[in-house]
Amino acid sequence: MNSEDPNKQSINSDEISLKQLFFNLRDWCNYLLSKWVIIVLIGGLGGILGFTYAFFKKPMYTATTTFVLEDAGNGASALGSLGGLASMVGIDVGGGGGIFQGDNILELYKSRTMIARTLLTEIDYLGKKQLLIDRYIDMNGLRDKWKGKPELNLIRFKKLDSGLSESNFTRLQDSILLAIVKEIGEKYLVVGKPDKKLSIIKAEVRALDEIFAKDFNDQIVKNVNDFYVQTKTKKSIENVEILQEKVDSVRSVMDGAINKAAAVSDATPNLNVTRQIQRIAPIQRSQFNAETNKAILAELVKNLELSKISLHKETPLIQIIDSPIFPLTIDKMGRMKGIALGAILAVFVVISFFTLRLIFKHILKEN
Repeated sequence: MNSEDPNKQSINSDEISLKQLFFNLRDWCNYLLSKWVIIVLIGGLGGILGFTYAFFKKPMYTATTTFVLEDAGNGASALGSLGGLASMVGIDVGGGGGIFQGDNILELYKSRTMIARTLLTEIDYLGKKQLLIDRYIDMNGLRDKWKGKPELNLIRFKKLDSGLSESNFTRLQDSILLAIVKEIGEKYLVVGKPDKKLSIIKAEVRALDEIFAKDFNDQIVKNVNDFYVQTKTKKSIENVEILQEKVDSVRSVMDGAINKAAAVSDATPNLNVTRQIQRIAPIQRSQFNAETNKAILAELVKNLELSKISLHKETPLIQIIDSPIFPLTIDKMGRMKGIALGAILAVFVVISFFTLRLIFKHILKEN
């Protein structure tokens, strides 16, 4: 009984597969060459479309700010055993910086509150005061799109200050503001670390309007960094204010006791020697109160200074490295680049179409 060698069969199968692959590639190339006129025409059409896109596409301006963030950490632990002195009067001199940790400042930039606060900031545009949100509306031509809707076309925003908050806005104003905030967070604003190992943070704003890009970048960096520092040090600032109030109160009481002792002495200049109780007792009570308040004041002043040291240690250092200046970086597609990309994309699409068509023909022929 004759049986073929399995290794020989495998070699023959490989040869057939390679041969078939070669013929398939040859057929594919010949098929595409037969359609070269269509491919060239489609490629030329793609180049024209790419040129048109590059010609009409508006340039994007990029405003970039880089800064370094150094977080000092918990000031109370840095003070060591001295921080325990504050507990004598029930005051915590540290621990106010635990709300934000690490990279949480990056999320602040994308928060609704920070973006909305920045949009409602007033800027100087060509010598005229204008809100950033109004500049955004003009930049995107939203007023023209709202012409058929009077309730939108007549809507106006006011500067966000101490006398006005977002809660004073109407429902329609809130809706527009929220939509703009969402679009800016998704398309305009990019915040991150160029290097994860470093503490350098980069904030970029990309927009069609050069002035909007720069002013929005400047304002949001300022708003976020100020909010971050204020929140990190809020508890320590409150502790300093409480201790300062106690120091002023005790000092006032001590001064009153001293003044009272002098007043008693002045009120009895020629006191009968047999009636010394009328002078000595009030004076001693006043002196005792003054000495007691003096001791309390000394401890309070000591704790106040510790609180100030803790506040200084907890205050994070935010140092701007680079800030945007005019002219900003322009991102614009060149016309030659548009022609090349359009032609390549069009050729790729038409070749893919003809390739799929050839594959379907082979499948139908085999069936």
